Amino acid sequence: MAKPSAEDRFAIADLFARYMWAIDGGDVDTLVSCFTPDGALESPAVGKYTGADQIRAFATRFAQFRSRGTELRHVLSNMLIDVEGNHAFAKCYLLVFQVRNGASKLLGPGRYEVKLRKDDGEWRFEHRLVVMDHDYELEGI
Repeated sequence: MAKPSAEDRFAIADLFARYMWAIDGGDVDTLVSCFTPDGALESPAVGKYTGADQIRAFATRFAQFRSRGTELRHVLSNMLIDVEGNHAFAKCYLLVFQVRNGASKLLGPGRYEVKLRKDDGEWRFEHRLVVMDHDYELEGI
C-alpha cells in the first residue's frame, strides 16, 4: 500500500470526523452512511454489527445515550493511512470520554483499525475495529 493523495487523506479524515460527530450526537442516518452497505463494526464494549440494518440498530441504541443524560466524546489522533486503488487501511489512537451528571471521565484509551473502500468516488468504512487498552462499562445505555 502507498501513501494517500492529499484528496484521499482529507476525504478519509472527514469520514472519521463525520462518524465521531454522528455517534456522539445521535445522528443515526449519518452514522449509517459512513459504512459500505456490507460494512461491519466491532468493539469489545458493544459487540459486532454487520450490514446496514445491524449498523442502524447499533446507531439507534447509541443515540439513546443522550436521551438518558449521558454524552460521549470520541477523540482521535495520530492517524496513519495507506491506500491501494479503491481500498485503504487507516489506524489511529482513540480516547472516549463520558459526560454524565456534570462530570467527565475517560473511559479508556485504545485505537481504531479500519478497512475502507471507495465506491462512486466516496470513501466509507468497510470494517471498523475498536481495540481498547482495557475493559470498561458504558453507563446509561
